[in-house]
Amino acid sequence: MSDGDPRAARTRAKLRAVLLAECRERSLEQVSVAAVARRAGVSRSAFYLHYTDAQALAVGYACADVVRDAVAALHAGRGTAEPAHPPAALTEFFDAIAPHAALDQALLRPGGSGPLGELLRQELRERSRRERTLAGAPSADLVASAVAATFAGILADWLHGEIEGTFAQVAAQTWRLPVSLHRTVLER
Repeated sequence: MSDGDPRAARTRAKLRAVLLAECRERSLEQVSVAAVARRAGVSRSAFYLHYTDAQALAVGYACADVVRDAVAALHAGRGTAEPAHPPAALTEFFDAIAPHAALDQALLRPGGSGPLGELLRQELRERSRRERTLAGAPSADLVASAVAATFAGILADWLHGEIEGTFAQVAAQTWRLPVSLHRTVLER
C-alpha cells in the first residue's frame, strides 16, 4: 500500500485513534502492538506495514501533528506582536493538546527533551530563524534557538504538571516570552 492509498490512510487513522485510547488507559511503554492491532481491527502484519512498533506509531502520530500545530500556533500572529494578546491559535493549541496529554508526556519529557521535544525545537527554530531572516532582524539564529527551547520547555513542563494554569493562562504567559525575546534583541 502506498502513502496515497485511501486504505493505508484509513488503517493509519484507526491505529492512531486506538493508540490514543490505549494511552488514556496505560503508559506508552505498556502499550503493545498486539493490543493496538487487535483493538483497531487490523492484523499485526498490517500494523508492521506502517510502523515498526508502538513507539514509532506514537512518534509518527504525535510528533507530526503536535509539531505542525505548535509551529503554526506560535507563528499565527502577523505584523507587530502584542504581548498581552496571544493569537487565538496558540490558545486553541494548548486546549487541543489536553485530550492526548498522556501520549505527549511519554514523548516530551520535563524540560523539553524526548523525541517530540527534539523535533519541536528543530522545527520551531527553523521557522523562527527563517521568518526573522526574511524580516532582516538581527541575531536570527540566537533568537530562533531561544524561542524554540523556551516553547518546548514550557509545553513539556505544563504537560507534566510542573507549571500550573489553564490552557488559556499558559498560552498567554507563553506568548509573552517569544515576543520579549524578539524585542530584546531588536533593542540592542
